[in-house]
Amino acid sequence: MSETAYSGFGDKALPFLKALGFHQNREWFHDNKAIFEEHLNEPRGRLIGALAERLAAKKIPLTCNRKTSTFRINRDVRFAKAKHPYNTHVSAVITRSGTKKDQGLLYFHVSPDECYLSVGFYAMESDELRAFREAIIARKAQFHAALKPLQDLGFAFDRDNSLKRTPRGFEAVTDPDLRDLLRFRHLTLSRRFAEQRLHGTALLDDLTELAEAAQPFLSFGWRVIDPVRAAREEANQ
Repeated sequence: MSETAYSGFGDKALPFLKALGFHQNREWFHDNKAIFEEHLNEPRGRLIGALAERLAAKKIPLTCNRKTSTFRINRDVRFAKAKHPYNTHVSAVITRSGTKKDQGLLYFHVSPDECYLSVGFYAMESDELRAFREAIIARKAQFHAALKPLQDLGFAFDRDNSLKRTPRGFEAVTDPDLRDLLRFRHLTLSRRFAEQRLHGTALLDDLTELAEAAQPFLSFGWRVIDPVRAAREEANQ
């Protein structure tokens, strides 16, 4: 698949998602599934294919594909309090393996409420997060230098679900900037984008730019968590 196959999402993409939020029933979705496929699902697949080609050409160690990188429009409601059957957004992740379980990712999210790009390390295991926090303290200047290309593009840390207090074991840290960083449960940065970026190849260009700018930050994190994961896997054998 050549990247010229991607020409943007359809003009009915966001109206469809907004209507889906109102209807939320299988009959309506079945009757309008052709719109979902043409204006949302197929363009998302083309975007992912085009992005994978660009990343490979630039030798950036990230990839994605239609099968393993995308999230389903159907919700898993087995353990959810809200039982509506459909998500009202489409999204995908870009990782080293192309799977959703890999740490160190790019993410794009398209919905009527907000469209945004994210990058970073989400829902790390406790030993990985502790090692990351220790690395931030030990190599503060290097960490901030790794963040600068992303911050220059307007990305900022996500502060949702941050701890109210400094985590246990780090109480002796007095630097206010470090204490702020140590309270993050997830080390991710995000930036919203206007819905006009869904047209043409603008979003493909934005994701390519993000992948390049993210390399110092992702590499910093991979150097921290990869040995932790390897040691855990060896211990469990």
